[in-house]
Formats: sequence, structure tokens, C-alpha cells
Amino acid sequence: MQQPVQQPSPAESSGIRLDARQRSYDWADPAVTAAAARELSGAEFFDAITSGELPMPPIGATLDFSPVSVQPGRAIFEIRPSEFHYNPIGTVHGGVAATLCDSACGCAVHSMLPAGAYYTSLDLTVKFLRPVTAATGLLVCEGTMLHLGSRTALAQATLTGGGGKLYAQATSSCLIVRP
Repeated sequence: MQQPVQQPSPAESSGIRLDARQRSYDWADPAVTAAAARELSGAEFFDAITSGELPMPPIGATLDFSPVSVQPGRAIFEIRPSEFHYNPIGTVHGGVAATLCDSACGCAVHSMLPAGAYYTSLDLTVKFLRPVTAATGLLVCEGTMLHLGSRTALAQATLTGGGGKLYAQATSSCLIVRP
């Protein structure tokens, strides 16, 4: 039986070198953190995460971002954009910025909830203002809760770089689930 002939990819045919990059990371069982989220107030929950008593959520390891501070009604995250965040056109994928904004908004809301209450995002509107690349450097995403009602909350987030440059801005509505 004749072996099929493997055709070179378009990149290989054009002489483009396909350098392999690798990245590996670990994460803890997310069920541990999720269970604690149902038992602790938002403030207690984030204190337990930042002290290391509870593991970080896996999304932080997946996208390589981390919390800087979570205070009542306010959450701040940092990210250093890298190649593994890139889309096909050589910039950081908009989903990375959207995920940061969603996380900052959600955590700002969650930080204000009593024990047993939790939230889920209802919507997220993101405005991308300038491209992000690995050369952009450290970005900070700050989420602020604007309104906390009995069933919904409203939050906003800004993604800024050096010199206070604004890269993205978002608003989010969250559904509040109370015991």
C-alpha cells in the first residue's frame, strides 16, 4: 500500500520558519474555590484567595494575569501581554482584554456580596481603544461597582497601560443570586 505524500503547509512552502513555542502551567481544583464562594462573604472570599488560604481560579493561570487588590466595590488585576495572547494578526486577542474586564467587574460586585450570595455576568460591553502587543508592557485592569441592587448590579472596568493610556473600557451587568 502506498503511503500518502504529506504536502507542506503554506507557511513551509513560502519559506517561513515555524518556530515552536511552549508554555505550561498548573492550577488547583476549581471546585475548592467555588465551594468557598458559596459559604463566605465576598470580602472574606477574596481575603482567603489573596492570603493563599484558597487557590487562585484557573483562568488567572490560563491567561497569566493576577489580582493586585480586591477591596469592597473595587478589584484590580495586572497582566503583562505575551505572544501566547496573540490573535492571527499579531496583536493580543480582544478576548483577553474582555476576560480581564469581565473579571474585574465581577470581582468588584462579588466583593460586596454577603455570605451565600453570588453573581453571574448578564452582559459585557467592551470598547477596544488601541491595539495591545507584547511590547505594550504591563497593563492594569480596574473594576468598580457602580450599583448594587437586590437582583442586579452594574460595574465598569478600565484597562490602562503606562502613562495612564486607556486600552479598553467595559461595562457589565451582573445577576445577583441570593440565598
